Amino acid sequence: MMQSKLSDIELIIKTMAGDQSAYADLVKRHQRFVFTLALRFTKNREDAEEVAQDCFVKAYRSLGSFKQQSRFSTWLYTIVYTTAMTSLRKKRLDTTSIDDESTHVQVENTSLGDDANNAENQSRSFYLNQAIGQLSADDATIIMLFYKGEQSIEEVSQTLGIEANSVKVKLFRARQRLKEKLERNLKHEVKELI
Repeated sequence: MMQSKLSDIELIIKTMAGDQSAYADLVKRHQRFVFTLALRFTKNREDAEEVAQDCFVKAYRSLGSFKQQSRFSTWLYTIVYTTAMTSLRKKRLDTTSIDDESTHVQVENTSLGDDANNAENQSRSFYLNQAIGQLSADDATIIMLFYKGEQSIEEVSQTLGIEANSVKVKLFRARQRLKEKLERNLKHEVKELI
């Protein structure tokens, strides 16, 4: 469809002019990452779907307040973060639980293929997602926003409402903890194979 090639800003302008299909394109463009981030916080599919849906409804209602001072994705992910945190507070969920195995599977939507490269990429993705799932919610969020969301330090700062220097420090520490998790998980996997 022609609209899918438009920028986020162009789709927002069309949406505000009454073109509902433009907003549907915005949702399609960002729904996977919004759901993944929501799932990272809520730890279950049903709550993540509810948070993601709430986020898109809130974003639609608030499009007029989007000032275009940052990317639309940064603004949207801020809504995801606050909506998920509000949902967690309401349900009083333990956000540090790492026992939900389905969280790891949902992060990457990979297709099965026959070639070795695809299998290797799936294996890498599995171990990376498994390690991210073992991080605290704060560490996982900062990793997800920076790497999977491709946000800059400044955008992560805006999304989380913390100083850019704090983001740099937290990102550095989160990467260190992620590396430790990966090394431990892979060492365990190697032992099982031997």
